[in-house]
Amino acid sequence: MKACSLFMVLTAAMCSPTLAFAEDSRCYEMRTYYANSDKLDALHARFRDHTVGLFEKHGMTNVGYWVPQDNTDNKLIYILSYPSREAREASWKAFLADPVWKAAYAESTKDGKLISKVESVFMQTTDYSPAIKPTVTDPARLFELRIYTTNEGRLDGLNARFRDHTTGLFEKHGLPQFGYWTPTEEADGRDNRLIYLLAVRDQATRDAGFKAFGADPEWKAARDASEANGKLLIKGGVQSIFLVPTDYSPAR
Repeated sequence: MKACSLFMVLTAAMCSPTLAFAEDSRCYEMRTYYANSDKLDALHARFRDHTVGLFEKHGMTNVGYWVPQDNTDNKLIYILSYPSREAREASWKAFLADPVWKAAYAESTKDGKLISKVESVFMQTTDYSPAIKPTVTDPARLFELRIYTTNEGRLDGLNARFRDHTTGLFEKHGLPQFGYWTPTEEADGRDNRLIYLLAVRDQATRDAGFKAFGADPEWKAARDASEANGKLLIKGGVQSIFLVPTDYSPAR
């Protein structure tokens, strides 16, 4: 009887999504800073020496920090996570009021502001995203940020294609997946945008993987079936940015 009861409990746990998998309900934020001319190194120094630690102090989780491989716009792109959107607001309020931050900001900007523009996108993980686990590899990986924009009403179809086919095929063809998100705000593409990161060994590995993926009969069949009633993506709806992790990034 006891053995039967234990079996039933274990079976229920295995079949219950809430018990079998811990849903990632965190609020994610992708922030892009545009450094002023000749100020990117100073911005890195401020993050390395002060900002990253202060974020952690105030309850923010540093996920990763990157610069574009072709960084003509002096960008720094990073991702933070928070327990909730409300926690995010409280953390930033405490961070900005911290005397250590104020002193670091004043010192770093005594010869002029470091940043000309900030962009922010709030995100949530998709139900097929791998667990977001920043890790360091040697040598550091090459990341690829890919942003897909769908035609109206086609985001669910795109998510279904990734969930049922694309993610498995990426794994099959040696394209490691770091995370998948959708924006939470309408202005950022809540209803028509998918954002994800791949983390590959190098450019050659990435290119070989996508070539094999694109030629895979299973991919071609899945693509054709998903687009039987029209294209999922708008024309030019794929944006790709190759990213190099900074030396202070938790994900490298």
